[in-house]
Amino acid sequence: MTQRMDRVRVLIVDDNHHMINIVKTILRGFGLNNFYEARDAAEAFDIVRSESIDLIVVDFLMDILDGTDFVRLVRTGEDSPNPFVPIIMLTAYSERSKVEAARDAGVTEFCCKPVTAKKLYRKVSSVVNNPRPFIRTPTYFGPDRRRRHNPNYRGEERRKNTAAQIPTQKIDI
Repeated sequence: MTQRMDRVRVLIVDDNHHMINIVKTILRGFGLNNFYEARDAAEAFDIVRSESIDLIVVDFLMDILDGTDFVRLVRTGEDSPNPFVPIIMLTAYSERSKVEAARDAGVTEFCCKPVTAKKLYRKVSSVVNNPRPFIRTPTYFGPDRRRRHNPNYRGEERRKNTAAQIPTQKIDI
């Protein structure tokens, strides 16, 4: 990762206080030390609206609004100040349907619990060093969901050039 990680402002959203502390401890090892915490999506969205957040780590399963609802609020809410903020979903629910739901909500990266420093480092490094362009279609706004470019793919669901690619914002470090 690049230098000056101490300037990155991270919001950790999890209803489990112990998990918040674990994530903070791991992130401190990467040089991050500017944290905001929220126990639910409503509190987290208030923080997003009032603070300049550079990175969000969010749990999938929470009461009232779950992590995917929160991601949709950040990406498409009328009062969302930064729909381009990188969002890493960190969850114990790793079945395909949950991963796809998170992807389709607009998460930038998906990381499974139990989390290790190595796994989380790869995810944080990816959003910092290799931000993906954002896509806007009638039904989706978020990072490009394609992980690789295959010029030979000719399938029915091949994306036409009708989707607007929007350059992503790099985290200013």
